[in-house]
Amino acid sequence: MMATTLQRWWYNNSLLVWLLLPFTLIFWSLSALRRLAFIIGIKKQYKSKIPIVIVGNISVGGNGKTPLVICLVEYFKAQGYTPVVLSRGYGGQQKDFPHVVTHNCPPGLVGDEPALLKNRLKCEVLIDPKRARACKYVELNTDADIIICDDGLQHYALGRDIELCVIDKRGLGNGCLLPMGPLRESAKRLSTVDTILFNANDEQFAALQDKLLQNVSISSYQMRLKATHWVNLCNDEIKDVSYFSSFTDKSAISAILAMAGIGDPQRFFDTLDALNIAYKEAKSYPDHYHFSEIDIPQNYTVLMTEKDAIKCKHFAHKDCWYLRVDASIDDAFYKSIEQKIKN
Repeated sequence: MMATTLQRWWYNNSLLVWLLLPFTLIFWSLSALRRLAFIIGIKKQYKSKIPIVIVGNISVGGNGKTPLVICLVEYFKAQGYTPVVLSRGYGGQQKDFPHVVTHNCPPGLVGDEPALLKNRLKCEVLIDPKRARACKYVELNTDADIIICDDGLQHYALGRDIELCVIDKRGLGNGCLLPMGPLRESAKRLSTVDTILFNANDEQFAALQDKLLQNVSISSYQMRLKATHWVNLCNDEIKDVSYFSSFTDKSAISAILAMAGIGDPQRFFDTLDALNIAYKEAKSYPDHYHFSEIDIPQNYTVLMTEKDAIKCKHFAHKDCWYLRVDASIDDAFYKSIEQKIKN
């Protein structure tokens, strides 16, 4: 597919990206004009009375925003706050906004991430491509005292109190703007956010800091994703994270299929490898892929991500499992965010 080809060009420094230079110049011009319109006041920015924390990135594709949103919501709830999550609802078919996500909302209607967030969190989750409109709804109809915006770093129509930028092990690719590279905004944008979260292991974290923060005076923290347990899609049965690692018989291993339709599918397969889980085949799908029953082979033990499980739950067979993954961040990060909100 074209998206897969582009990603291969971006992250392998292919010279073929120069064929896309005219389109990148158009993208840069339109983006610059749009942001200038907000700076000089031609376009108005809505500033809420409720503190708003933006969780975003400057590159396309999933890189760990959703786990960070979950961490933030759980932290603030533990501190006595009443958080609400706003999301665009990318990939969903919902047409009426703002829309309050419920446990009965299918991912095809509201989008993958909002459905996952509602499944994991005990708080209100709203979707609306116009986040300022959703923010006004929150102000009028909820008791929220903090809003966590899942994505939206480039959604300048909504004012924000804190900007958090998530970067994974892939860094910024070739450093080019779309479509020559993966960037929605130039690397200079990093100097304007409040904090950068690196979704990476220790070695990758150090390398990314050295590469991206040499000329940027900004706080940064490491975000570690830890696999906690396996969950059955049909009956919510829980297995220890090491359960499938015990499969050593060749016949059992040949019946295990790993699949992932996320921004970086290899991240999931690397996690399985780190858990010493052997499998017959690994199938990669584009981010936000719309799975159907034919994608889930019978007579296989199917291992997948939680994000994919949300979309497959209603047609999965009894031997389908997703890996629950939770993020871990230094306590100093949360304290710094809360302090900025109070100020």
